[in-house]
Amino acid sequence: MLPTLTATAWILLMVVAALCGIAKTALPGAATIAVALCTMALPAKESTGAILLMLMTGDLLAVWSYRRDADFHMLRRLVPAVLAGVGAGALFLHLASNDSTRRLIGAVLLLLVAITLLQRRAAGRGRPDDAPATRIQVEPTPSPVPLEATTVPGAPTTPVAGSRLARLVYGSLAGFTTMVANAGGPVTSMYFLACRYPVKAFLGTTAWFFFLVNLVKLPFSLSAGLVNTTTLSLTAICAPIVVGAALAGRRLAEHMDQRVFEPIIIVLTIVSALPLLR
Repeated sequence: MLPTLTATAWILLMVVAALCGIAKTALPGAATIAVALCTMALPAKESTGAILLMLMTGDLLAVWSYRRDADFHMLRRLVPAVLAGVGAGALFLHLASNDSTRRLIGAVLLLLVAITLLQRRAAGRGRPDDAPATRIQVEPTPSPVPLEATTVPGAPTTPVAGSRLARLVYGSLAGFTTMVANAGGPVTSMYFLACRYPVKAFLGTTAWFFFLVNLVKLPFSLSAGLVNTTTLSLTAICAPIVVGAALAGRRLAEHMDQRVFEPIIIVLTIVSALPLLR
């Protein structure tokens, strides 16, 4: 049931599994890097199916770890836009080439990074010069605050992030990019950063979002032959690494400061986007 792989390919798969695990519980942007590496280790069809199963393995641990931290109110409000994006992505796949799809996604991700940085700069200008910087609490919150309101006392609000237009744009882009390239993580990361979620609420909402999205994608992947005995076997071998990395990521998130977390997410998004522009 297993394909014949070189030692290099197996090493790459182990790295991919570790990135999938840590992406689900600590650094969401790492998932896009895992997608790129997996295409170097496996043929396109097997790569797509294997990465989906590895990510879903991490999803299970992530939704359990952050079961009290997700903002389900916000997730419900994103559903229509995400479904529209998935439909648009399916249509786009029939009309566009692989190269144009890849470049479009890379350009969109860089644009979202630029928008997020501009929003942060504008919010920083709106704060009085003598106002002290707020250290953001990263302890779990029993009931995450809806996205229209800031989740941290003293943090600058972002009205744009709470608007219907923002939900439509980011939600549809997340659905579109996850459908065409399993690359929806950076889009949602930029949106949740704009919403000013604390670390735990950010990770919990992200975990539940992609757990539900991947469940929706699974039947289509099965019918398309992307998930088969080969990809199941590869995932079974890599699953312990996914779980171990996810547990390590959980511990890391418990001690991560918001001022460190946000720049890492932005850098990982940029690193994920640049190779797509080639």
